[in-house]
Parts: sequence; C-alpha cells; structure tokens
Amino acid sequence: MRDTFNRMIGKTRYVVFRLFLHLGGGEVAPILGVLNRGAIEAIDADGDLEVVGEGLVELSQTLLQYDEYWLSAANEGDVFWDEGEAGDYVNELFTDSAQRYLSEPDLNSDAGFDEPLSIPVTRNVVVMITVAYEGEVPELETDLSNVQALKEAFKALINLHYKQKVRAIQVHFSPAQLGDELTSDQLLQHYPELIPL
Repeated sequence: MRDTFNRMIGKTRYVVFRLFLHLGGGEVAPILGVLNRGAIEAIDADGDLEVVGEGLVELSQTLLQYDEYWLSAANEGDVFWDEGEAGDYVNELFTDSAQRYLSEPDLNSDAGFDEPLSIPVTRNVVVMITVAYEGEVPELETDLSNVQALKEAFKALINLHYKQKVRAIQVHFSPAQLGDELTSDQLLQHYPELIPL
C-alpha cells in the first residue's frame, strides 16, 4: 500500500541490496586477482561511481564464467523512499561486510618480495556485493538461492550500471589476498546465511 502511494506522488524508490556468493574448488583462486584489481582501481579513482561500476561489470562477467564453482549464496535488501535512510543502510551493510573474516585487502603491504614462492591456495572465496539503486529490478528483489536466479541477477547488475541507476557499489571478499585461506569451518562461522545452491 505504501509502495503504491509513494509511486503515485512521484517519490523515488531506492533499493539497497547485498549478495553473498561462495565459490569453491581448486580453480577459484584466480578470481582474487580480479577482485583485488577492482579494489585498487576503485581506490585510485577515489570511489568514482563510473569506474567502480565498470569494475562491477567486469566482476559480474567473471563470476558468470565461474558458475560451475558456485556452491552457496544468500541475498538481502530493503526498499526506501528516503535517500538518507538508504544511505544509512548502505553504511550498515558496508560495516558488516568489512568486519567479516579476512574481507579487507591490505593494499599498502609490500609483502610478497621476501615471502616463499609456495603459498597456500584457498579453495573457498566469498564475494559480498552491496549495491544501492533507483527504481525496481525484479531479478535482484527475489530469492537468489538457485543458480538460474543468480545468473539473472548478475546480468541485472550489469544492466543497472549501463542504465546509470546505481547510486552506491561496495565489494568485499574473503580471503582478501593470495596466501590467506578461508577454511570450511571459518565459512560456517563467518557466513552463516549462505544457502547451498
């Protein structure tokens, strides 16, 4: 009822959406390269939404190519008619994602030069994508705990960027750097909302 009323009086509908995707297997480590490159580009561009949006497109396309490694997922979100409230929720999700296990890359580290060449390769990667957008996107505003729905969601994220409807983008991932490992126990402990696909 409130949705209909707000639409009638021309208020802007904001959606804040967060997606968790767990990839598993011996071949998932290369995705950390795409994630870290996106993080560095976002920082270098000072969070410019166009640059971050291009990073989201590249990440979505990469994740679509890795669909055979998708093991579990979850999503959540809310609808707002007030931009300030939507922004507060984005900040809340950002803080929560950043506090998850090993989800902050150390981009200032000089590590790597003195370390041995044989480093453990993680078999688990969790990607957390938070997006705020204007309007309605049914592909994102549904249960994404099946592979087909997830594929449609990633395509919708790509389209959102090109339609210039995105207002905020945040990507967190665990482990945040090569050499760190995310074990099955840590996965259960820090990402309890994940649902097997």
